[in-house]
Amino acid sequence: MEITSVPFLNPEEYSLFCSFFQDFDNDGETSVNTRRKIEEKNKSLSEILEVLDETEIPTSKFEIPTSEFENRASEMGDWEQGRVRKGRNQSPATFHGGETAEDGGGQRRRLWVKERSKGWWKHLDSDECSDGEFRKAFRMSKGTFNMICDELESVVMKKNTMLRMAIPVRQRVAVCIYRLATGDPLRTVSSLFGLGISTCHKLVLEVCAAIRSVLMPKYLKWPDQERLQEIKTTFGSISGIPNVNGSIYTTHISIIAPKTNQEAYYNRKHTERNQKPSYSTTVQGLVDPRGVFTDVCIGYPGSMSDEQILEKSALSQRSKLGMLENTWVVGNSGYYLKDWVLVPYTHQNLSWSQHAFNQRLDELQMIAKDAFMRLKGRWGCLQKRTEVKLQELPMVLGACCVLHNICEMHNEEMDVELRFNLYDDEMELDGSRVISVNALQARDGIAHSLMHCK
Repeated sequence: MEITSVPFLNPEEYSLFCSFFQDFDNDGETSVNTRRKIEEKNKSLSEILEVLDETEIPTSKFEIPTSEFENRASEMGDWEQGRVRKGRNQSPATFHGGETAEDGGGQRRRLWVKERSKGWWKHLDSDECSDGEFRKAFRMSKGTFNMICDELESVVMKKNTMLRMAIPVRQRVAVCIYRLATGDPLRTVSSLFGLGISTCHKLVLEVCAAIRSVLMPKYLKWPDQERLQEIKTTFGSISGIPNVNGSIYTTHISIIAPKTNQEAYYNRKHTERNQKPSYSTTVQGLVDPRGVFTDVCIGYPGSMSDEQILEKSALSQRSKLGMLENTWVVGNSGYYLKDWVLVPYTHQNLSWSQHAFNQRLDELQMIAKDAFMRLKGRWGCLQKRTEVKLQELPMVLGACCVLHNICEMHNEEMDVELRFNLYDDEMELDGSRVISVNALQARDGIAHSLMHCK
């Protein structure tokens, strides 16, 4: 790059200019002479500066493109402010009606909330949606759904924040119930409700936890004495077998193979039928004549037999405390005969009385089996291999049992096409366990009375 030289000072002026500064270091002169010389040199210097001011400096070959330089310098000097200005010049993202948030200084900030369509949910939550259409999506009527929302509102409701509006209680509950009812992938649930995938997953767990803490004590509990007497009377009118307080059954829920202790969850019957390794957890439940659960035991590994699960359940603890005296729990051949558990005869060449007893007992056992059919049919998430973490699965399964009870108590009808056939759940025992003489005599006495009663 070529730069033209510019005349600044001639030799005489330069000599005078330099001597001006050198005289300050000269200690031999008096202060008066020094002051006089300074005044003279100041006058000479002022004359030099006036000459320079009147001199025109050629700039044709010495021009600097200042526009680009100033722009870049401005951007570099105000980098952060420039970013803020750019962000504010853009139109702010809207959410829940187009609102924006303000920081402490009253300045508006952008809210990074992705807009999603909520048309499907808004239609179902409106008066235009018929009860049949609502029931198909949530397996219950609007009235039952409203009752659940009212019960859970105090626990599920969240407050609005400065950054976003809270998801309404009804939408939170709907996400959970729809996910349990259909078993659809979270991606599908996300698109239907206009929420993020991770948000839907979080809502399912939060609402299931609320159902366990709020609704389970009300809708899944051991009956009191008055209710227990009603159950015995109803079961007795159905089968003729006295003092039956419930019918028990155990079902398996398929799971992804756990990372640890896989052999405990290995399901032999499912594996043999599907010809590939299968793993499961269990749900054991006692039901009343309506098919409502009065006791559940959830989460034991699928390799355990029905009898082993019963021994570890709260129901067995009640028997040890004397709460099941003079009553019967009806089970299938997967359980041992006990002083409080009544099971069918399993040996060959049954007598007429024993055969009649098995038929009556099977009627009561079908009440429990039908209840589990409706449980799995109504809540489709139980029909497929669940993706819920193993430690969170009992909470989800317990929520399904509570919702099942609510639907049964409110006489919610289930569509015929939703009926689910149970398979690979019943297990035969080896019969090696020694049965008490009192239990054998009690069962024989019931079989004899059934045969000879009119």
